[in-house]
Amino acid sequence: MGEDPRDLPSQGQPGQEVSRRRVFYIPGYDPIHPRRYRELYRKEGAAQAAISGYELALTPKRSGGPYGWQVSARIDGAEVETAVEVLVWSDIVRDSMSNTIPGTYLQLVRTAWEYIATGALRRLMRLRKGPVIAALYPVGMLLLQLLAAILTGWLVYALAGLLAPWAGLAARFIGAGAGIVAAVALLRWFKAKDGKLYAYYLMHDYAYSARYRGANPPELEARMARFTDTIAEALRSDADEVLVVGHSSGAHLAVSILADLIRQGRVPARGPRLAFLSLGQVVPMVSFLRAAHRLRADLAYLSARDELAWVDVTAPGDGCAFALCDPVAVSGVAPEGRRWPLVFSAQFTRSLSPERWKALRWRFFRLHFQYLCAFDRPLDYDYFRITAGPLSLATRYAGRPPSASRIDVPVSKFTSTAAAA
Repeated sequence: MGEDPRDLPSQGQPGQEVSRRRVFYIPGYDPIHPRRYRELYRKEGAAQAAISGYELALTPKRSGGPYGWQVSARIDGAEVETAVEVLVWSDIVRDSMSNTIPGTYLQLVRTAWEYIATGALRRLMRLRKGPVIAALYPVGMLLLQLLAAILTGWLVYALAGLLAPWAGLAARFIGAGAGIVAAVALLRWFKAKDGKLYAYYLMHDYAYSARYRGANPPELEARMARFTDTIAEALRSDADEVLVVGHSSGAHLAVSILADLIRQGRVPARGPRLAFLSLGQVVPMVSFLRAAHRLRADLAYLSARDELAWVDVTAPGDGCAFALCDPVAVSGVAPEGRRWPLVFSAQFTRSLSPERWKALRWRFFRLHFQYLCAFDRPLDYDYFRITAGPLSLATRYAGRPPSASRIDVPVSKFTSTAAAA
């Protein structure tokens, strides 16, 4: 589905209700140091400020705790102070990545079996082809690399026999050894070039969720509990809004963290407004797995709560996200009277000029981060107005209709929200 011209933005509401904001950014499956997000915010924020006519300045963080920075903004005549913090789990990501080539191929077999044998892959294809193709890419690329290595080894073996036909059995042994060395060398070369190919990285990403069939590993559960404590502390501060941003795989982590926060009664009735912005989410890749009981329960629970506002932004132009797929509905766990999320499109093809869209269109991984970047023809989605502007998320999108082309029908085969006893 493309972007629907009927998908019109609301006009927003004037005035200032936020002077101080706390933002907690939860990245996706990313092994890189969080400073990359600070630099991205600095660079893209400056670009968006110049385009949209407001002021944005970054300074070092003023307190301890998670890695972060301070944002001072003057938007629509209002001055706002925002503390942005990154909830880091990159060390867990790095530890989950196999350092061996055989280990990665073993991950490939296990992950492919989990998605194919359970029917999850077939049902995901009914939602969006793009993210499923992105999931199949590392499988295909790694198999091609293995085939190329096998062919190279065979050619070296055959060449040894042609060059020394008189050597007989000795030539075969020498050729076999040389062929194996050549094959291994080629596989190592491919792995060394993965910074451009992303086959190993993506394989580790999908394997991380599939390893526990959609359940969270113990080390991740422990880290999420710490994140919950950090956000709960912010809700006792003098901030006007506490905004949690979950990007890519970070979106489903945020769902469970916020569900825990509310279940534990840690959202003060007279505290800051609580808001959740999910960007480029890939929730179905996890919620469609057979043991994702916790995530499905958290999706159902969070969607019916009035302690927060939840806005889900994706775009059909992002081939790595389940664009306009309501994560609660497609997972088959939408409860009666649910309120969230508000699902709408960032409309890349309209909010980026034709020239800019042409330059980015085939840069799939870069487009997956466009939600955190500047738009040269911005509509009603502006990451920097949301995170540093004078309106709360709830007010900014009050009355905003969901995208007409959203997908909100149940598709998942697995809908249980409690593990079997």
